[in-house]
Amino acid sequence: MGLVGTLPREIGNLSFLVSLNASHNSFHGLIPPSIFNMSFLEVLELKNNSLSSSLPLDMCTHNLHRLKRLRISYNELYGEIPSSLGHCSQLEYLSLVQNNFSGFVPTEIGNLTKLQELYLGENKLTGPISSTIGNLSNLEYLLLSSNKLNGELPFCICNLTSLQFLLLSNNSLEGTVPQCFRNLSKSLSIFHLNANNFSGPIPSIFIKGCSLQSINLSGNKLQGRLPKSLINCKSLKGLDVGNNRIQDEFPFWMEGLPDLRVLVLKSNKFDGNMSLASRSNLPFPKLQVLDISENEFVGSLPRKYFKNFRAMMDVKENQKERYNNNDWQFQAFVEMTITLKGLDQLLKRLLETFTIIDLSSNNFSGSIPDSIGNLNSLRYLNLSHNNLMGHIPASLGNISVLESLDLSSNKLDGGIPSELTRLTFLAKLNLSMNDLVGQIPQSTQFSTFENDSYVGNLRLCGFPLTRKCNEENGQRMQPEEQDDEDDEYGFIDGFGWRSVVMGYGSGIIVGIGIGCWIIRFGRPRWLVEFFFGVGYINKKKKKTRKRATPTQRRS
Repeated sequence: MGLVGTLPREIGNLSFLVSLNASHNSFHGLIPPSIFNMSFLEVLELKNNSLSSSLPLDMCTHNLHRLKRLRISYNELYGEIPSSLGHCSQLEYLSLVQNNFSGFVPTEIGNLTKLQELYLGENKLTGPISSTIGNLSNLEYLLLSSNKLNGELPFCICNLTSLQFLLLSNNSLEGTVPQCFRNLSKSLSIFHLNANNFSGPIPSIFIKGCSLQSINLSGNKLQGRLPKSLINCKSLKGLDVGNNRIQDEFPFWMEGLPDLRVLVLKSNKFDGNMSLASRSNLPFPKLQVLDISENEFVGSLPRKYFKNFRAMMDVKENQKERYNNNDWQFQAFVEMTITLKGLDQLLKRLLETFTIIDLSSNNFSGSIPDSIGNLNSLRYLNLSHNNLMGHIPASLGNISVLESLDLSSNKLDGGIPSELTRLTFLAKLNLSMNDLVGQIPQSTQFSTFENDSYVGNLRLCGFPLTRKCNEENGQRMQPEEQDDEDDEYGFIDGFGWRSVVMGYGSGIIVGIGIGCWIIRFGRPRWLVEFFFGVGYINKKKKKTRKRATPTQRRS
């Protein structure tokens, strides 16, 4: 928990203090104004507290001229960022991340020519990005994500030739991606413009010597094709262009990227057949995440990939091969929205053991290949909403760490393989809307799944469904037509069809007996009147009179 309470105002009496670090505590309340009068202070770190105040408008006007590092991130500060920050001319590091700052990014920030790292993300900043940022010639890290910034990107950003990280995601920026970003292709490692309103094509800005590790352009209105110049980015580890309007074939030419771990193309207009002959003997050797859902792919599933995704096989052994020294950058700034267990989740860190294949909502046909069982370190598999046929492969039981399996809305038939009971980590199972038959396998894990995992498979039986199975062959005891009727109509007003048949049969027997009694004896009259009414007796009498002879009538 650390220290609690408020920061003492007497702290400002330490007039010769050079460094003050009170981070990762539980301080609350105001930042004592006396702190901003400490003229020898070079480092001020107050991050990860609950401080709630605004910054003095003149915080750098009279003092703090030696301040090199200011870090007050992860607090509850509010108000505008003081324009007087421009007078802290020695600043090299400025972080105000995750507070409640509002207003514009002050143009005076452009005066901080020694600034190397600028973090203003996760606030409520509005307006366009100030063009004076282009003056920060030493800037290496620029993070303005998760604000309310709008307008087009200033071309002056392309002057920041030392820039390594550019994160502008989750804003309202618009326009096209500037062609001049090719000037940054050799310096940038992280390039994230996702969740904005950028339009037009993705420019071919990836020149030879490209050093990019992570590119995220998802959640925009980008069109056209993927630029093949991406193949120049040999260090690329993650590419996310999901939720755009890109129309292209699957990028087979990316198979040879040696370090690619994340490839997200979901919710676009990609089409074509993914089962074409592979151009590489070992395609995508390090791929951990493949999400191509909600596109227009056709043909059979890509068997060649299921056989060669090495990063999804025997991950425990691969863990011995630790990431190299540069991987921390990619790990720290992963931003992907992945559908896991039916819910969209923001992924901010990619572990070695995180593996997912999502091919759902396409037009894939044919069978699920047995080779998918080779991916024994796969965690999430979604093949739903396609036109897949045939049996569920028993080899899926080899994927012992599988946590989520969705094969729903296909044309799969046959039984549910008993081998799936070996999936002891399985938390989400959806086999609904197929043509599966027979008994649902029983195990401790399968007992946790409810009816919605199997709905739409009319010939499945066993727990948790109400349909019982024949113990000998696992089929339902009742004929299919009768059982379906039983399910649909069987309990209307509390009576099943068997009750109706029994009642109907009993009624026939009673009716025949009564009829015979009446015909033979014409008695008893009350019974006849009960069933046929009083009028029936009178009618019989009239008919008898009509049939009588004249003599009988007279008598």
